[in-house]
Amino acid sequence: MGSISLNPASLLSGQGIDVSSLVSQILSNQSGPLQLWEQQQADLSTQAGLLLGINNNLTNLQTAVQSLTDPLGALSTITATSSQPDIVTASVQSSATAATHQIVVNNLASAGTLFTDPVADPTASFLSNPNQTGQIGLEIGGVTHDLTVTAGSNDSLNTLASYINSQSQANNWGVKATIVNDASGSRLAIYSQATGSAGALAVTSNTNSNLNFNAPVGGVDASITVDGVPFSSTSNTVTGAIPGVTLNLLSSSPNSQVQLSVGVDPDQVTQAINNFVSAYNTILGDINQQYTVDPTSNTEGPLGSDLSLRSLQSSLLNDVTYTLPGGTPTTPANSGLVNLATLGINMNDDGTLTVDSTQLSNLLQSNPSAVLNFFQNSSNTGFANNLQADLTNLTDPTLGPLNVDIAQNQAEQQDLTNSISNFQDQLTQQQTQLTQQYSQVNAELESYPLLLQEVTESIGSLSTLATGGVSSTTSTTSPILTSGL
Repeated sequence: MGSISLNPASLLSGQGIDVSSLVSQILSNQSGPLQLWEQQQADLSTQAGLLLGINNNLTNLQTAVQSLTDPLGALSTITATSSQPDIVTASVQSSATAATHQIVVNNLASAGTLFTDPVADPTASFLSNPNQTGQIGLEIGGVTHDLTVTAGSNDSLNTLASYINSQSQANNWGVKATIVNDASGSRLAIYSQATGSAGALAVTSNTNSNLNFNAPVGGVDASITVDGVPFSSTSNTVTGAIPGVTLNLLSSSPNSQVQLSVGVDPDQVTQAINNFVSAYNTILGDINQQYTVDPTSNTEGPLGSDLSLRSLQSSLLNDVTYTLPGGTPTTPANSGLVNLATLGINMNDDGTLTVDSTQLSNLLQSNPSAVLNFFQNSSNTGFANNLQADLTNLTDPTLGPLNVDIAQNQAEQQDLTNSISNFQDQLTQQQTQLTQQYSQVNAELESYPLLLQEVTESIGSLSTLATGGVSSTTSTTSPILTSGL
Protein backbone atom coordinates (compact mmCIF):
# COMPACT_ATOMS: atom_id res chain seq x y z
CA MET A 1 0.00 0.00 0.00
CA GLY A 2 1.42 3.40 -0.98
CA SER A 3 1.84 6.16 1.63
CA ILE A 4 -0.22 9.34 1.68
CA SER A 5 1.70 12.50 2.69
CA LEU A 6 0.53 16.05 3.45
CA ASN A 7 2.59 19.24 3.68
CA PRO A 8 2.07 20.74 7.15
CA ALA A 9 3.12 24.18 5.98
CA SER A 10 0.45 24.25 3.29
CA LEU A 11 -2.13 22.88 5.70
CA LEU A 12 -1.68 25.84 8.05
CA SER A 13 -1.47 28.42 5.29
CA GLY A 14 -5.18 28.38 4.57
CA GLN A 15 -4.84 26.48 1.31
CA GLY A 16 -6.49 23.42 2.84
CA ILE A 17 -6.33 20.04 1.13
CA ASP A 18 -7.33 18.66 -2.31
CA VAL A 19 -10.20 16.48 -1.04
CA SER A 20 -10.80 14.71 -4.38
CA SER A 21 -7.13 13.84 -4.86
CA LEU A 22 -6.73 12.71 -1.25
CA VAL A 23 -9.80 10.46 -1.39
CA SER A 24 -8.64 8.99 -4.72
CA GLN A 25 -5.24 8.14 -3.17
CA ILE A 26 -6.90 6.42 -0.24
CA LEU A 27 -9.25 4.40 -2.47
CA SER A 28 -6.45 3.53 -4.88
CA ASN A 29 -4.45 1.99 -2.03
CA GLN A 30 -7.48 -0.10 -1.12
CA SER A 31 -8.39 -1.26 -4.68
CA GLY A 32 -5.73 -3.97 -5.03
CA PRO A 33 -8.27 -6.88 -5.06
CA LEU A 34 -10.24 -5.13 -7.79
CA GLN A 35 -7.27 -5.10 -10.16
CA LEU A 36 -6.57 -8.76 -9.41
CA TRP A 37 -10.17 -9.76 -10.06
CA GLU A 38 -10.32 -7.79 -13.30
CA GLN A 39 -7.18 -9.58 -14.54
CA GLN A 40 -8.66 -12.93 -13.57
CA GLN A 41 -11.84 -12.03 -15.43
CA ALA A 42 -9.86 -11.07 -18.55
CA ASP A 43 -8.00 -14.42 -18.38
CA LEU A 44 -11.29 -16.31 -18.04
CA SER A 45 -12.75 -14.41 -20.99
CA THR A 46 -9.76 -15.38 -23.15
CA GLN A 47 -10.07 -19.00 -22.08
CA ALA A 48 -13.82 -18.97 -22.76
CA GLY A 49 -13.27 -17.74 -26.33
CA LEU A 50 -10.75 -20.50 -26.98
CA LEU A 51 -12.99 -23.16 -25.45
CA LEU A 52 -15.96 -22.07 -27.55
CA GLY A 53 -13.84 -22.10 -30.70
CA ILE A 54 -12.50 -25.59 -30.04
CA ASN A 55 -15.97 -26.82 -29.11
CA ASN A 56 -17.34 -25.48 -32.41
CA ASN A 57 -14.57 -27.30 -34.24
CA LEU A 58 -15.52 -30.46 -32.35
CA THR A 59 -19.09 -30.05 -33.60
CA ASN A 60 -17.77 -29.58 -37.15
CA LEU A 61 -15.81 -32.81 -36.80
CA GLN A 62 -18.96 -34.59 -35.65
CA THR A 63 -20.82 -33.31 -38.74
CA ALA A 64 -18.02 -34.54 -41.02
CA VAL A 65 -18.08 -37.98 -39.38
CA GLN A 66 -21.87 -38.19 -39.71
CA SER A 67 -21.50 -38.12 -43.50
CA LEU A 68 -19.25 -41.18 -43.18
CA THR A 69 -21.82 -43.07 -41.07
CA ASP A 70 -24.95 -42.13 -43.02
CA PRO A 71 -26.16 -45.23 -44.93
CA LEU A 72 -27.56 -42.88 -47.58
CA GLY A 73 -24.66 -40.45 -47.42
CA ALA A 74 -21.64 -39.75 -49.58
CA LEU A 75 -20.09 -43.20 -49.15
CA SER A 76 -23.21 -44.85 -50.56
CA THR A 77 -23.66 -42.47 -53.48
CA ILE A 78 -23.89 -44.48 -56.70
CA THR A 79 -22.81 -43.11 -60.05
CA ALA A 80 -22.59 -44.43 -63.61
CA THR A 81 -19.51 -43.89 -65.76
CA SER A 82 -19.57 -44.41 -69.52
CA SER A 83 -16.51 -45.39 -71.49
CA GLN A 84 -17.89 -43.40 -74.47
CA PRO A 85 -20.00 -40.53 -73.14
CA ASP A 86 -20.56 -39.20 -76.69
CA ILE A 87 -22.69 -42.30 -77.36
CA VAL A 88 -24.44 -42.94 -74.05
CA THR A 89 -24.43 -41.53 -70.52
CA ALA A 90 -26.50 -42.52 -67.51
CA SER A 91 -27.95 -41.31 -64.23
CA VAL A 92 -28.66 -43.58 -61.28
CA GLN A 93 -31.08 -43.90 -58.39
CA SER A 94 -30.25 -45.19 -54.92
CA SER A 95 -31.73 -48.57 -55.87
CA ALA A 96 -29.06 -49.18 -58.52
CA THR A 97 -26.72 -52.11 -58.01
CA ALA A 98 -22.99 -51.87 -58.56
CA ALA A 99 -22.12 -53.68 -61.80
CA THR A 100 -20.53 -53.23 -65.22
CA HIS A 101 -22.71 -53.39 -68.36
CA GLN A 102 -21.99 -53.58 -72.08
CA ILE A 103 -24.25 -51.41 -74.25
CA VAL A 104 -24.61 -51.08 -78.01
CA VAL A 105 -26.73 -48.27 -79.50
CA ASN A 106 -28.00 -49.52 -82.86
CA ASN A 107 -30.11 -46.45 -83.59
CA LEU A 108 -31.69 -43.52 -81.80
CA ALA A 109 -35.38 -42.85 -81.44
CA SER A 110 -36.36 -40.16 -83.94
CA ALA A 111 -39.35 -37.96 -84.63
CA GLY A 112 -41.32 -38.50 -87.84
CA THR A 113 -41.10 -36.03 -90.72
CA LEU A 114 -43.29 -35.79 -93.82
CA PHE A 115 -42.94 -33.33 -96.72
CA THR A 116 -44.22 -32.67 -100.25
CA ASP A 117 -42.51 -31.98 -103.53
CA PRO A 118 -42.03 -28.25 -104.16
CA VAL A 119 -44.77 -26.14 -105.72
CA ALA A 120 -44.28 -22.78 -107.36
CA ASP A 121 -46.96 -20.84 -105.46
CA PRO A 122 -47.83 -21.73 -101.85
CA THR A 123 -51.00 -19.62 -102.13
CA ALA A 124 -52.40 -21.40 -105.21
CA SER A 125 -54.94 -24.24 -104.96
CA PHE A 126 -53.51 -27.72 -105.20
CA LEU A 127 -56.88 -29.42 -105.92
CA SER A 128 -57.00 -31.19 -109.27
CA ASN A 129 -60.54 -29.80 -109.80
CA PRO A 130 -61.00 -26.37 -108.10
CA ASN A 131 -64.72 -26.91 -107.86
CA GLN A 132 -64.35 -30.14 -105.91
CA THR A 133 -63.11 -31.17 -102.47
CA GLY A 134 -60.19 -33.42 -101.75
CA GLN A 135 -59.20 -35.89 -99.05
CA ILE A 136 -55.82 -36.52 -97.42
CA GLY A 137 -55.34 -39.29 -94.88
CA LEU A 138 -52.61 -38.36 -92.38
CA GLU A 139 -51.39 -41.18 -90.17
CA ILE A 140 -49.77 -40.21 -86.86
CA GLY A 141 -48.36 -42.94 -84.64
CA GLY A 142 -50.54 -45.54 -86.38
CA VAL A 143 -53.75 -43.51 -86.12
CA THR A 144 -55.18 -42.05 -89.36
CA HIS A 145 -56.81 -38.61 -89.40
CA ASP A 146 -58.84 -37.66 -92.50
CA LEU A 147 -58.22 -34.13 -93.71
CA THR A 148 -61.02 -32.73 -95.87
CA VAL A 149 -59.72 -30.16 -98.34
CA THR A 150 -62.22 -27.56 -99.53
CA ALA A 151 -61.68 -25.15 -102.39
CA GLY A 152 -61.12 -21.60 -101.18
CA SER A 153 -60.69 -22.76 -97.58
CA ASN A 154 -57.64 -24.96 -97.10
CA ASP A 155 -56.59 -25.91 -100.63
CA SER A 156 -53.24 -24.08 -100.71
CA LEU A 157 -50.01 -24.99 -98.94
CA ASN A 158 -50.34 -22.00 -96.62
CA THR A 159 -53.97 -22.64 -95.67
CA LEU A 160 -53.48 -26.40 -95.37
CA ALA A 161 -50.55 -25.88 -92.97
CA SER A 162 -52.72 -23.59 -90.84
CA TYR A 163 -55.58 -26.10 -90.93
CA ILE A 164 -53.34 -28.99 -89.81
CA ASN A 165 -51.92 -26.92 -86.94
CA SER A 166 -55.37 -25.91 -85.71
CA GLN A 167 -56.60 -29.51 -85.82
CA SER A 168 -53.45 -30.76 -84.07
CA GLN A 169 -53.82 -28.23 -81.28
CA ALA A 170 -57.54 -28.87 -80.85
CA ASN A 171 -57.25 -32.67 -80.95
CA ASN A 172 -53.78 -33.17 -79.49
CA TRP A 173 -52.33 -34.81 -82.59
CA GLY A 174 -48.79 -33.89 -81.64
CA VAL A 175 -47.65 -32.58 -85.04
CA LYS A 176 -46.72 -29.22 -86.48
CA ALA A 177 -46.96 -28.12 -90.12
CA THR A 178 -44.90 -25.38 -91.75
CA ILE A 179 -43.90 -24.10 -95.19
CA VAL A 180 -40.24 -24.36 -96.16
CA ASN A 181 -38.85 -22.49 -99.14
CA ASP A 182 -35.79 -23.11 -101.24
CA ALA A 183 -34.60 -22.46 -104.77
CA SER A 184 -36.95 -25.09 -106.19
CA GLY A 185 -40.11 -23.68 -104.59
CA SER A 186 -42.25 -24.20 -101.50
CA ARG A 187 -42.89 -27.42 -99.60
CA LEU A 188 -45.38 -28.45 -96.95
CA ALA A 189 -43.43 -30.06 -94.10
CA ILE A 190 -45.10 -31.86 -91.19
CA TYR A 191 -43.06 -32.66 -88.08
CA SER A 192 -44.05 -35.00 -85.28
CA GLN A 193 -43.46 -33.74 -81.76
CA ALA A 194 -42.94 -37.26 -80.42
CA THR A 195 -40.04 -39.63 -81.04
CA GLY A 196 -40.21 -43.30 -81.85
CA SER A 197 -43.11 -45.18 -83.35
CA ALA A 198 -45.53 -42.87 -81.54
CA GLY A 199 -44.28 -40.10 -83.79
CA ALA A 200 -44.24 -42.01 -87.09
CA LEU A 201 -45.97 -40.16 -89.93
CA ALA A 202 -47.46 -41.40 -93.20
CA VAL A 203 -50.01 -40.44 -95.88
CA THR A 204 -52.64 -43.16 -96.30
CA SER A 205 -54.77 -41.42 -98.97
CA ASN A 206 -54.52 -38.42 -101.28
CA THR A 207 -57.70 -37.76 -103.31
CA ASN A 208 -58.22 -34.90 -105.78
CA SER A 209 -54.87 -33.42 -104.83
CA ASN A 210 -51.91 -32.43 -106.92
CA LEU A 211 -49.61 -32.67 -103.90
CA ASN A 212 -46.95 -35.33 -104.07
CA PHE A 213 -45.80 -36.54 -100.63
CA ASN A 214 -42.33 -38.04 -100.29
CA ALA A 215 -41.64 -41.12 -98.24
CA PRO A 216 -41.76 -40.33 -94.51
CA VAL A 217 -38.54 -40.01 -92.53
CA GLY A 218 -37.90 -40.99 -88.90
CA GLY A 219 -40.52 -42.09 -86.47
CA VAL A 220 -38.57 -45.14 -85.34
CA ASP A 221 -37.87 -46.48 -81.85
CA ALA A 222 -34.43 -46.49 -80.31
CA SER A 223 -32.78 -49.88 -80.55
CA ILE A 224 -30.07 -50.96 -78.11
CA THR A 225 -28.64 -54.08 -76.57
CA VAL A 226 -27.73 -54.28 -72.88
CA ASP A 227 -25.40 -57.14 -72.05
CA GLY A 228 -26.55 -58.77 -75.31
CA VAL A 229 -30.28 -58.41 -74.59
CA PRO A 230 -32.19 -56.32 -77.20
CA PHE A 231 -34.23 -53.39 -75.96
CA SER A 232 -36.32 -50.77 -77.75
CA SER A 233 -37.63 -47.42 -76.57
CA THR A 234 -39.80 -44.70 -78.05
CA SER A 235 -37.50 -42.19 -76.32
CA ASN A 236 -33.76 -41.69 -76.18
CA THR A 237 -34.13 -41.53 -72.41
CA VAL A 238 -34.32 -45.21 -71.58
CA THR A 239 -35.56 -46.61 -68.26
CA GLY A 240 -36.06 -50.23 -67.32
CA ALA A 241 -33.17 -51.68 -69.30
CA ILE A 242 -30.98 -51.59 -66.15
CA PRO A 243 -32.77 -51.46 -62.78
CA GLY A 244 -32.24 -48.12 -61.08
CA VAL A 245 -30.39 -46.67 -64.09
CA THR A 246 -31.63 -44.20 -66.71
CA LEU A 247 -29.73 -44.32 -70.01
CA ASN A 248 -29.33 -41.19 -72.11
CA LEU A 249 -28.74 -42.13 -75.75
CA LEU A 250 -26.77 -39.45 -77.60
CA SER A 251 -25.70 -41.06 -80.88
CA SER A 252 -26.01 -44.35 -82.71
CA SER A 253 -22.96 -46.54 -83.14
CA PRO A 254 -23.94 -50.15 -83.90
CA ASN A 255 -20.32 -51.25 -84.14
CA SER A 256 -19.24 -49.81 -80.79
CA GLN A 257 -19.62 -51.49 -77.42
CA VAL A 258 -19.90 -49.00 -74.59
CA GLN A 259 -18.90 -50.06 -71.07
CA LEU A 260 -21.12 -48.57 -68.38
CA SER A 261 -19.77 -48.92 -64.83
CA VAL A 262 -22.30 -48.51 -62.04
CA GLY A 263 -20.86 -48.18 -58.56
CA VAL A 264 -19.78 -45.96 -55.68
CA ASP A 265 -19.00 -42.38 -56.69
CA PRO A 266 -15.26 -42.06 -55.91
CA ASP A 267 -15.37 -38.26 -56.02
CA GLN A 268 -18.10 -38.11 -53.36
CA VAL A 269 -16.28 -40.62 -51.14
CA THR A 270 -12.95 -38.82 -51.50
CA GLN A 271 -14.54 -35.47 -50.67
CA ALA A 272 -16.24 -36.88 -47.55
CA ILE A 273 -12.98 -38.41 -46.33
CA ASN A 274 -11.03 -35.21 -47.01
CA ASN A 275 -13.69 -33.21 -45.13
CA PHE A 276 -13.26 -35.51 -42.13
CA VAL A 277 -9.46 -35.23 -42.20
CA SER A 278 -9.64 -31.44 -42.52
CA ALA A 279 -12.07 -31.13 -39.58
CA TYR A 280 -9.95 -33.46 -37.45
CA ASN A 281 -6.72 -31.62 -38.25
CA THR A 282 -8.33 -28.28 -37.41
CA ILE A 283 -9.40 -29.24 -33.90
CA LEU A 284 -6.23 -31.17 -33.13
CA GLY A 285 -4.13 -28.25 -34.35
CA ASP A 286 -6.05 -25.90 -32.05
CA ILE A 287 -5.48 -28.22 -29.10
CA ASN A 288 -1.79 -28.67 -29.89
CA GLN A 289 -1.38 -24.89 -30.00
CA GLN A 290 -2.33 -24.66 -26.33
CA TYR A 291 0.54 -26.94 -25.40
CA THR A 292 3.13 -25.17 -27.53
CA VAL A 293 5.60 -23.23 -25.38
CA ASP A 294 6.12 -19.59 -26.36
CA PRO A 295 9.92 -19.11 -26.54
CA THR A 296 9.55 -15.47 -25.47
CA SER A 297 7.47 -15.98 -22.34
CA ASN A 298 8.39 -19.65 -21.85
CA THR A 299 4.73 -20.40 -21.18
CA GLU A 300 2.03 -22.56 -22.77
CA GLY A 301 -1.24 -21.25 -24.18
CA PRO A 302 -4.08 -19.97 -21.97
CA LEU A 303 -5.55 -23.49 -21.83
CA GLY A 304 -2.27 -25.27 -21.26
CA SER A 305 -3.28 -26.35 -17.77
CA ASP A 306 -6.81 -27.42 -18.76
CA LEU A 307 -7.12 -31.13 -17.92
CA SER A 308 -10.36 -31.52 -19.88
CA LEU A 309 -8.62 -30.34 -23.03
CA ARG A 310 -5.81 -32.82 -22.44
CA SER A 311 -8.42 -35.57 -22.02
CA LEU A 312 -10.12 -34.54 -25.28
CA GLN A 313 -6.80 -34.67 -27.12
CA SER A 314 -6.14 -38.16 -25.78
CA SER A 315 -9.61 -39.36 -26.84
CA LEU A 316 -9.24 -38.08 -30.39
CA LEU A 317 -5.78 -39.58 -30.83
CA ASN A 318 -7.08 -42.89 -29.55
CA ASP A 319 -10.11 -42.76 -31.87
CA VAL A 320 -8.11 -42.27 -35.07
CA THR A 321 -5.90 -45.28 -34.29
CA TYR A 322 -8.98 -47.54 -34.13
CA THR A 323 -8.65 -50.94 -35.82
CA LEU A 324 -11.60 -53.01 -37.06
CA PRO A 325 -12.17 -56.08 -34.89
CA GLY A 326 -12.11 -59.63 -36.22
CA GLY A 327 -9.93 -61.43 -38.70
CA THR A 328 -6.82 -63.51 -38.18
CA PRO A 329 -3.15 -62.96 -39.01
CA THR A 330 -3.59 -65.05 -42.14
CA THR A 331 -7.06 -63.80 -43.01
CA PRO A 332 -7.35 -60.15 -41.96
CA ALA A 333 -10.75 -58.58 -41.58
CA ASN A 334 -12.29 -56.50 -44.36
CA SER A 335 -9.75 -57.52 -47.01
CA GLY A 336 -7.01 -55.96 -44.91
CA LEU A 337 -8.58 -52.50 -44.76
CA VAL A 338 -8.69 -52.36 -40.97
CA ASN A 339 -7.33 -48.91 -40.03
CA LEU A 340 -6.74 -45.50 -41.56
CA ALA A 341 -3.18 -46.30 -42.58
CA THR A 342 -4.38 -49.19 -44.78
CA LEU A 343 -6.46 -46.66 -46.72
CA GLY A 344 -3.51 -44.30 -47.16
CA ILE A 345 -4.52 -41.95 -44.34
CA ASN A 346 -1.38 -41.60 -42.25
CA MET A 347 -0.69 -39.93 -38.90
CA ASN A 348 1.96 -37.22 -38.66
CA ASP A 349 4.27 -36.63 -35.68
CA ASP A 350 1.90 -34.03 -34.21
CA GLY A 351 -1.10 -36.37 -34.44
CA THR A 352 -2.66 -34.74 -37.52
CA LEU A 353 -3.53 -36.81 -40.60
CA THR A 354 -2.39 -36.78 -44.24
CA VAL A 355 -4.25 -38.48 -47.11
CA ASP A 356 -2.34 -40.40 -49.76
CA SER A 357 -4.78 -39.60 -52.57
CA THR A 358 -3.24 -42.10 -54.98
CA GLN A 359 -3.55 -45.04 -52.59
CA LEU A 360 -7.10 -44.07 -51.65
CA SER A 361 -8.13 -43.63 -55.29
CA ASN A 362 -6.77 -47.06 -56.21
CA LEU A 363 -8.71 -48.69 -53.37
CA LEU A 364 -11.92 -46.95 -54.41
CA GLN A 365 -11.44 -48.40 -57.87
CA SER A 366 -10.43 -51.90 -56.84
CA ASN A 367 -12.46 -52.53 -53.67
CA PRO A 368 -15.02 -49.78 -52.97
CA SER A 369 -17.20 -52.05 -50.82
CA ALA A 370 -14.30 -52.69 -48.40
CA VAL A 371 -13.70 -48.93 -48.11
CA LEU A 372 -17.37 -48.43 -47.28
CA ASN A 373 -17.34 -51.33 -44.80
CA PHE A 374 -14.30 -49.86 -43.03
CA PHE A 375 -16.16 -46.68 -42.20
CA GLN A 376 -19.64 -48.09 -41.60
CA ASN A 377 -21.25 -51.51 -41.35
CA SER A 378 -24.43 -53.19 -40.10
CA SER A 379 -22.82 -54.16 -36.77
CA ASN A 380 -21.77 -50.53 -36.11
CA THR A 381 -18.14 -51.53 -35.65
CA GLY A 382 -16.80 -49.38 -38.49
CA PHE A 383 -14.25 -46.64 -37.91
CA ALA A 384 -16.81 -43.86 -38.37
CA ASN A 385 -19.36 -45.74 -36.23
CA ASN A 386 -16.86 -45.91 -33.38
CA LEU A 387 -15.74 -42.29 -33.73
CA GLN A 388 -19.32 -41.04 -33.95
CA ALA A 389 -20.22 -42.81 -30.70
CA ASP A 390 -17.29 -41.16 -28.91
CA LEU A 391 -18.08 -37.74 -30.39
CA THR A 392 -21.65 -38.05 -29.16
CA ASN A 393 -20.28 -38.28 -25.62
CA LEU A 394 -17.65 -35.60 -26.14
CA THR A 395 -20.21 -33.10 -27.45
CA ASP A 396 -22.89 -33.89 -24.85
CA PRO A 397 -24.34 -30.49 -23.85
CA THR A 398 -24.25 -31.41 -20.15
CA LEU A 399 -21.46 -33.95 -19.70
CA GLY A 400 -19.16 -33.14 -22.64
CA PRO A 401 -15.75 -32.11 -21.20
CA LEU A 402 -15.57 -28.82 -23.05
CA ASN A 403 -19.19 -27.97 -22.26
CA VAL A 404 -18.45 -28.67 -18.57
CA ASP A 405 -15.42 -26.37 -18.80
CA ILE A 406 -17.43 -23.64 -20.52
CA ALA A 407 -20.18 -23.83 -17.88
CA GLN A 408 -17.59 -23.66 -15.07
CA ASN A 409 -15.85 -20.75 -16.78
CA GLN A 410 -19.13 -18.86 -17.07
CA ALA A 411 -19.89 -19.50 -13.39
CA GLU A 412 -16.45 -18.22 -12.34
CA GLN A 413 -16.84 -15.14 -14.51
CA GLN A 414 -20.23 -14.47 -12.93
CA ASP A 415 -18.77 -14.85 -9.43
CA LEU A 416 -16.01 -12.38 -10.30
CA THR A 417 -18.53 -9.99 -11.82
CA ASN A 418 -20.56 -10.11 -8.61
CA SER A 419 -17.44 -9.61 -6.46
CA ILE A 420 -16.27 -6.70 -8.57
CA SER A 421 -19.72 -5.12 -8.50
CA ASN A 422 -20.02 -5.49 -4.73
CA PHE A 423 -16.52 -4.18 -4.16
CA GLN A 424 -17.12 -1.19 -6.41
CA ASP A 425 -20.30 -0.45 -4.50
CA GLN A 426 -18.29 -0.51 -1.27
CA LEU A 427 -15.68 1.80 -2.76
CA THR A 428 -18.38 4.19 -3.93
CA GLN A 429 -19.91 4.24 -0.47
CA GLN A 430 -16.53 4.74 1.14
CA GLN A 431 -15.72 7.50 -1.35
CA THR A 432 -18.86 9.34 -0.28
CA GLN A 433 -18.00 8.98 3.42
CA LEU A 434 -14.36 10.03 2.98
CA THR A 435 -15.33 12.98 0.85
CA GLN A 436 -17.70 14.19 3.55
CA GLN A 437 -15.12 13.72 6.34
CA TYR A 438 -12.25 15.38 4.52
CA SER A 439 -14.46 18.17 3.27
CA GLN A 440 -15.15 19.05 6.92
CA VAL A 441 -11.45 18.84 7.72
CA ASN A 442 -10.68 20.99 4.70
CA ALA A 443 -13.19 23.61 5.84
CA GLU A 444 -11.54 23.77 9.24
CA LEU A 445 -8.07 23.98 7.70
CA GLU A 446 -9.15 26.77 5.36
CA SER A 447 -10.58 28.72 8.37
CA TYR A 448 -7.35 28.27 10.38
CA PRO A 449 -5.61 31.49 9.21
CA LEU A 450 -8.67 33.56 10.18
CA LEU A 451 -8.81 31.88 13.57
CA LEU A 452 -5.09 32.40 14.02
CA GLN A 453 -5.51 36.06 13.19
CA GLU A 454 -8.31 36.39 15.70
CA VAL A 455 -6.22 34.69 18.38
CA THR A 456 -3.26 36.88 17.51
CA GLU A 457 -5.36 40.01 17.76
CA SER A 458 -6.86 38.85 21.03
CA ILE A 459 -3.43 38.22 22.46
CA GLY A 460 -2.30 41.59 21.17
CA SER A 461 -5.21 43.26 22.92
CA LEU A 462 -4.43 41.52 26.15
CA SER A 463 -0.80 42.61 25.84
CA THR A 464 -1.84 46.25 25.40
CA LEU A 465 -4.09 46.18 28.42
CA ALA A 466 -1.37 44.64 30.50
CA THR A 467 1.14 47.28 29.44
CA GLY A 468 -1.28 50.10 30.18
CA GLY A 469 -1.79 49.00 33.88
CA VAL A 470 1.92 49.00 34.67
CA SER A 471 2.38 52.53 33.35
CA SER A 472 -0.28 53.99 35.66
CA THR A 473 1.25 52.53 38.83
CA THR A 474 4.52 54.24 38.14
CA SER A 475 2.97 57.67 37.84
CA THR A 476 0.42 57.53 40.64
CA THR A 477 -0.29 55.40 43.53
CA SER A 478 -3.22 53.07 43.13
CA PRO A 479 -5.75 53.39 45.84
CA ILE A 480 -6.15 49.71 45.95
CA LEU A 481 -2.46 49.12 46.28
CA THR A 482 -2.25 51.89 48.82
CA SER A 483 -4.96 50.56 50.93
CA GLY A 484 -3.42 47.16 50.67
CA LEU A 485 -0.18 48.36 52.09
